[in-house]
Amino acid sequence: MTAAAIGALFVAGVVGGIVSVLVSLVSLVTYPALLAVGLSPVAANVTNTVSLTLTAVGAGLSSRPELTGQRPTLLRLAVAAAAGGLTGAALLLVMPARAFELVAPVLIAGASVIVMLQPRLEARAVFRPRGLRPGTVAAFYATAVYTGYFGAAGGVLALVVLAAIIARPLTHVIAAKNVLAGVSNGTAALVFAFFGPVAWTYVVPLAAGLFVGGLIGPGIARRLPARVLRLLIGVCGISVAAVLGWHAYF
Repeated sequence: MTAAAIGALFVAGVVGGIVSVLVSLVSLVTYPALLAVGLSPVAANVTNTVSLTLTAVGAGLSSRPELTGQRPTLLRLAVAAAAGGLTGAALLLVMPARAFELVAPVLIAGASVIVMLQPRLEARAVFRPRGLRPGTVAAFYATAVYTGYFGAAGGVLALVVLAAIIARPLTHVIAAKNVLAGVSNGTAALVFAFFGPVAWTYVVPLAAGLFVGGLIGPGIARRLPARVLRLLIGVCGISVAAVLGWHAYF
């Protein structure tokens, strides 16, 4: 691998780490970067998942104020995150991604709209956070499966589900999402390490950049008003849904 490729992957990792914290769309930065340096789609997908674990480490260290008091909830959800990541990774190795490609645009567009409207929706009792219940945990497990298998904008879906569990400000929910994404990605990474075509030399610069970006991202998120952050997540998510929908349906 050339010095230029190493530098490009590190920069993509830094940008991707920040994007992951702010709008939960990290793979839209890092996955194309891996393709650009010559990896095949499957190798790029699994290499990306392995690298993403470092985003959670950086973001977790930088988000300690937002994570205070969330430990009991996160420990329980970590089980669902690990199980979902394991399931998604197994599906990726044995099935084509076409099924998720067809449903992903609808899921992402719907989740993006909910993120933007969440403050208004929570004024109605039916949309208020309900904590850890079988239904909410199952929904979070489903987002972890999606992330481990297909991944595009999975963080946006996770944000919506976590907001139905955690009654805290948006930055706190984002911090929880980052940590749990690390659990699901880490579990999937273990599967790929043994059974997937991981390009380990590409993991190092990308993961290093993602760690740095994860450290930087929470500081930026704290300075953005919640309304602006919701709008940014929603607009980016809808844009991704439109692009994915175009490729899936036309």
